[in-house]
Amino acid sequence: MKQSAGIVVGDKSKKTKWCPTPGGERMEKAKVIELKETILEDNNADAQALRQELKAQKTCLMNLMSSPGSGKTSTLLALKPHFEGKIKWGVMEADIDSDVDANTLIEAGVPSIQLHTGGMCHLDADMTRQGLLELDTSDVDLAILENVGNLVCPAEFDTGAVKNAMILSVPEGDDKPLKYPLMFQVCQCLLINKIDVLPYFDFDLEECKKRVLKLNPDMKIIPISARTGEGMDEWIDWLKEETSSWNESNEKGVKE
Repeated sequence: MKQSAGIVVGDKSKKTKWCPTPGGERMEKAKVIELKETILEDNNADAQALRQELKAQKTCLMNLMSSPGSGKTSTLLALKPHFEGKIKWGVMEADIDSDVDANTLIEAGVPSIQLHTGGMCHLDADMTRQGLLELDTSDVDLAILENVGNLVCPAEFDTGAVKNAMILSVPEGDDKPLKYPLMFQVCQCLLINKIDVLPYFDFDLEECKKRVLKLNPDMKIIPISARTGEGMDEWIDWLKEETSSWNESNEKGVKE
């Protein structure tokens, strides 16, 4: 095998090199700028400003997160018959590419738009604001953001949502709270979806609940099946309560 002629990384036999700064000073080591901290601080400020705008508008924004394939879109579709004539809502579907999910909801009669992130694995507050403008939430009680399928990046960025909810599906395994703790810490509601297939998977529901509550004692945990409808009533009641609470006691017509 022919070897490359490059310098081996970590080879201590090589002398330390240096270069001059623009001002002519000696620079032997790169200066590290912690961009992530600055980016997150700026985003947090944008998110707080967006929440204030939503409060004034009386629109509740729910950020729904999960891994790809956990059933986010199916869970949203299951809300439609329960919301008709009772709550005005719309959905923002976020993906790196494709408009499959938004079109699926539109065909079912759910007002939706598709957001493309340009390769980014999450949405931030400014991207969310752009989506809300396109969705036109001036007469919407509840706007739901279906975030990019990912248990890592979306947990780090505040979208300006009033509440964060997440879905963990049975086929993913009950160990996910151990592997992705931040996601379970930033959410207020956890839907454990696809419980209709529990008999076919090695998923310990009670052990999963214990792991989640150890990370987040205040987490609302609701086992559901978007396919069969099991558990959906509790999820719908939670959504209505949070929407009504944010929108000042049903002033925009959220009915019980």
